Amino acid sequence: MKYAAGLDGGGTKTAVVIMDKEGRTVRRFDFGAINYNGQDEASIRGTFREIIAELAKACGGLEHCAHVGIGAAGISNPSVPARMTAAIRDCGFTGGLTIVGDQETALYGALEQDNGLIVIAGTGSICYGKNESGLSHRTGGFGHLIDDEGSGYNIGRDLLAAVVRAYDGRDQATVITRMVFDRLGLESIGELVGFVYDRNRNKQEIAALAPILSEACEQGDPAAMHIAVRSAQSLVGLVVPVAEKLSLRKGTLAMAGSVLLHNPRVQETFRSHLARRYPDMSCMHPKRDAAAGAAMMALSIMNEAIPPFV
Repeated sequence: MKYAAGLDGGGTKTAVVIMDKEGRTVRRFDFGAINYNGQDEASIRGTFREIIAELAKACGGLEHCAHVGIGAAGISNPSVPARMTAAIRDCGFTGGLTIVGDQETALYGALEQDNGLIVIAGTGSICYGKNESGLSHRTGGFGHLIDDEGSGYNIGRDLLAAVVRAYDGRDQATVITRMVFDRLGLESIGELVGFVYDRNRNKQEIAALAPILSEACEQGDPAAMHIAVRSAQSLVGLVVPVAEKLSLRKGTLAMAGSVLLHNPRVQETFRSHLARRYPDMSCMHPKRDAAAGAAMMALSIMNEAIPPFV
């Protein structure tokens, strides 16, 4: 029996899915992160050793794993694919290997095909599309310092900004203040500033504040409603260039990531604004996740045809 494996290399973990040649999922497991833009080389190589060892065990020998597909963040860094390939080969894997950006595998999993549109709003944000002619385009995904509009990080930052603006009188009082303080276990603006500018603070910790937005919107807080609308508009702004460039103004767009899937106000506003721009475009939740998409991609390459996925 031959198997294909898919890896989704996220910011904090790597999800792995193994499928048999008929497209049945036979195993799922998680390991540490493999993001070369966030982890050191030694830890990534250690994670790959663990993954390859588990693949060998699950497939009854590494020789039975015919193809590995990887969707990972940071692939736009030209050194990353070569370093990732070297790390995997050093672990003894000699089968087929395909490495792409995680937006490609997310699309494959979401729509169970390699063409269409997906917008992802998690810690970061990106839109990716591919048409039936094989042309692709992406918008966003350039990191929290210069991009990631509508993302969890951006929402977290906006929530923190709302707190300080209400504190000094630039804006009216907001329920966001108490929610942020309670979530972080803080009591003063000074402590909040210390939290934000701690040199060890990472973007995931700021993005983790994003769920507060839903709570504040439920209470009708004006500042929260404004953040939700602005975030939704930013995400629509990611879709437009992709839809136009690839002539994908009709059909289905997959929504992925915690911001779009778990914040009703952002999702509702996003759907409404998108419908006004593209009345023939429908939105859907992903059918499968990016790890399954990576495995499906690997399997289609292995079989040289897209099988019926079960």
